[in-house]
Amino acid sequence: MNVYDSARLADLLELDHGAPITWKRTESPEEADLLLLNTCSIREKAQEKVFSQLGRWRKLKEKRPDLLIGVGGCVASQEGAQLLKRAPYVDIIFGPQTLHRVPEMLQRNQEQHRRIAVVDVSFPAIEKFDVMPEPRIQGHKAFVSIMEGCSKYCSFCVVPYTRGEEVSRPLDDVIAEVAHALAQGAREITLIGQNVNAYRGQDHQGRPVGFAELLHYLASMPQLVWLRFTTSHPLEFDNALLDAFRHLPQLVAQLHLPVQSGSDRILQQMKRNHDREWYLQRIRALRDIRPELHLSSDFIVGFPGETDDDFQDTLRLVDDADMDFSYSFLYSPRPGTPAADLIDNVPLPIKKQRLDQLQSKLAQSARRKTNAMVGTRQQVMIEGVSTHFTTAILGNTFNNRLVHIPCEPTWLTEPLPTGQLISVNITEAISTNALIGQLLIVS
Repeated sequence: MNVYDSARLADLLELDHGAPITWKRTESPEEADLLLLNTCSIREKAQEKVFSQLGRWRKLKEKRPDLLIGVGGCVASQEGAQLLKRAPYVDIIFGPQTLHRVPEMLQRNQEQHRRIAVVDVSFPAIEKFDVMPEPRIQGHKAFVSIMEGCSKYCSFCVVPYTRGEEVSRPLDDVIAEVAHALAQGAREITLIGQNVNAYRGQDHQGRPVGFAELLHYLASMPQLVWLRFTTSHPLEFDNALLDAFRHLPQLVAQLHLPVQSGSDRILQQMKRNHDREWYLQRIRALRDIRPELHLSSDFIVGFPGETDDDFQDTLRLVDDADMDFSYSFLYSPRPGTPAADLIDNVPLPIKKQRLDQLQSKLAQSARRKTNAMVGTRQQVMIEGVSTHFTTAILGNTFNNRLVHIPCEPTWLTEPLPTGQLISVNITEAISTNALIGQLLIVS
């Protein structure tokens, strides 16, 4: 979501607004006149990185007082004007829902002769999507944001407080953005949202449209090859979504479905409002439809009160769900969340030991699944030129395994048809997520 937001903000700033100042992107902080930091506060480590980065930028501003610095995203939303106490040299502060107002905020800052920082961390629903320019697509992949916010209020999570409650974009707007991306050459679309499968948009007649129905609309677009989505919630994984996996071949057999813990007791403390059996039942039902499904998840290790038995339940869930990959982190209390009032009574060494154990198990599972692909035929999307081998192209499988495909040197002197599917026989696994394949038939 932050990658998507940052790209849209950059596009917005490069437009000609008729303002005295127009902007052009640079990759060098030393030559920039404006530095913008789009932030995340979902974990304590991410938030502290924000202030470390601002400390480095402060030195640039001491040398060049006219340098403008802006902070946006969830840390800005959470801290608001309080952020200025730690970083008084910041000029503008904007939230995830007000990034479209940045040009106006910069203008106000200049009109005030930079005496007062401009702060806007309000929640104007999906106003920003009405203001933002159409995204520029480079390559064959595109992210499309379809909803924002979260109304689940898990006890550990700061997202509802920094991004607001769930708000879905109108169906026609989503379809128009996907069509725009496909017209620019995108062939793989990833739908994004804090709870993407909680999408509840409306069509032009005001009729409510659920997530599964949206998938059917998008799959009917002839240029679309692969369709992905992230991140989803188990409670929103309904039978209509299962049917979408049954009927839509464009929907890849890969699912990221965060569970956070394998212990029913901890899930209850987290206010996830489902148990491990509900989660496993959804996975079993999906694997009946897509036996080749690859599953990834999120885990929080060391939640307050987590015992050894609770953690063993998490390890067993990895096996029971036959998981492939996970984003797993040590628990850190987020200010303002209910869990922040709980006693963080799991010692840090035990948290780290459990995290190492979990990640080791997941790495073994990922390697096992990668090895099992050897000898199979896979549809691979061309990504570009391999940097691992001298004469090979690079492809990607539906489950995000990289495939290096030896080819004739002449192939590399011509523009590669990125985004095209080719049929490949997998001959070797060279790492946890990388393979070698032999080209068979161009499809």
